[in-house]
Amino acid sequence: MSAEKRIEATAKNIEGKIQEVVGELTGNPQDKVEGQTKQAEAQGIHVVENIKDEIKKALS
Repeated sequence: MSAEKRIEATAKNIEGKIQEVVGELTGNPQDKVEGQTKQAEAQGIHVVENIKDEIKKALS
């Protein structure tokens, strides 16, 4: 399950980066902010998955 979440987070991060760049190029601040938000969400997912992995290691 962890790998699936990480893949989803990576895809969301890439999507967010693309949206942020498009927002910058078109001068659309809403797209830029939405892209940054998606990147932050992806980072949060990665942090949660890292914590889960550390807990699993500690319990093993």
